[in-house]
Amino acid sequence: MEVHTILVVDDEPEITELIQMYLTREGYNVYIADNGTDAILLAEQMNPDLIVLDILLKELDGIEVCRQIRKSSDVPILFVSCKDDDNDIIHGLSVGGDDYITKPFSPRQLVARVQAQLRRTRRLERQSADANKPASLLQFGELVIDLDGRTVQCGERSISLSVKEFDLLSYLAQNPNKAFRLDDLYQVVWGASSIGDTRTLMVHISNLRKKIECDPASPRYIHTVRGIGYKFQTKEGPTDVLSRQMEGL
Repeated sequence: MEVHTILVVDDEPEITELIQMYLTREGYNVYIADNGTDAILLAEQMNPDLIVLDILLKELDGIEVCRQIRKSSDVPILFVSCKDDDNDIIHGLSVGGDDYITKPFSPRQLVARVQAQLRRTRRLERQSADANKPASLLQFGELVIDLDGRTVQCGERSISLSVKEFDLLSYLAQNPNKAFRLDDLYQVVWGASSIGDTRTLMVHISNLRKKIECDPASPRYIHTVRGIGYKFQTKEGPTDVLSRQMEGL
C-alpha cells in the first residue's frame, strides 16, 4: 500500500503538532518545517505528495514559498491561514495554491481536504499512464483544449493554467451549455464537499476568465447562471479535432 508524504509548514508548534497527529493517524508520513526557507529545501529534497502551507510565516511568507515551489513542481498545495479576506484567498490561489482553509479549522475538515487532493492526483496519474487512450482535443472557435496533454491554446497563444484551473475548464468544456451548481463543481474538481465555502472555486473561475476570455467582464465562454452557478456557453458543441482529422483521411 502506497504511503503518502505530506509536508506541513507552519511556525506555530501547537498547530503543526495537531495537524501531524491527525494526518499520522490516517497513515501519512508527515514532516514539519517552521519557516519558509526550510520548506523550500524540504520540498525539493523530499518531493512530497502534498504541502499544507501557512501564509503568515516569518521572514519568507507562504505566498513566496508557493511561488518558489511552483517553479519546479505541481505538488498540490493547501493554504492554511487566519486571514479569510477574499483578497487574501485570491492572492494565495493566483500564485498556485490548489485550495484554502482558514483558521480556526476542524482537523477532520483538513484531513478531508488532504484526502480529496490526493485522490485527484492519483486519478490524473492513472489517466496519464493510460497509453492506449486516444488523444482528445476539444475546440471552441480559437480555444483548443488538449485533455490528455493538459494544455490550452487560444489562437497562437498558449495559456498557462494551474492544475485546478485546467480541471475546472476541461470539465465545464466537456459539458457545454449545462449549468452547474457551485457545490457540485467543487465536489467534482476538488473531490470533496465545499462545506459551504465556495470562494476557492469562484477565485479559480475569475482566474480562468482572465486567462481565456478577451473581455473577462463580458465572457464568451464561462458564464454565470444567476442563482445556480456557472456554465461553459457555446452555440455549438465541442469539435473533436482528432475525429475531424480522421474523417478527412
